[in-house]
Amino acid sequence: MSASKSREHFLGINGSTKMNCAQAVIAGFKDKFSIGDEAIAKFASFGGGKAPKGRCGALHAAQFILGGSQTREAKKCEEIFLHAAGSSKCKEIRALKKLSCLGCVEKSAEILERIQF
Repeated sequence: MSASKSREHFLGINGSTKMNCAQAVIAGFKDKFSIGDEAIAKFASFGGGKAPKGRCGALHAAQFILGGSQTREAKKCEEIFLHAAGSSKCKEIRALKKLSCLGCVEKSAEILERIQF
C-alpha cells in the first residue's frame, strides 16, 4: 500500500502531488512511520543525485526512515538495493541502466514494506 503511494507521488498520478524520488518515498510512508510534512519538504533537495555523496535519493529516503544509514535495517536495505541497482550512487545507477528513477523509488519502497524490525 505505501509502495503504491510512493509510486503515485513520483509520477504525480491519482491525485498525488508529483515529487522527486526522495520525497516520493518519504511521502509514501509518512503515515506508516509517523513522518511529518517537514521531512517531505526537507527531501525536496535530495532528488536527481543531490543526496549526500551523490547517493540515490530514493535509497537515502528509505535509510532515513529506517533510522539512518548505520542501523542494521538500513544496511540490509542498502544491500538489497545494491543487488538490484548495481550502485548506491545516482549517476552510476543511471549509467548502468539496471533501474530507472521510478525503479529506484519502487525498489526502495518495496524494501521498506518487506523489512522486518
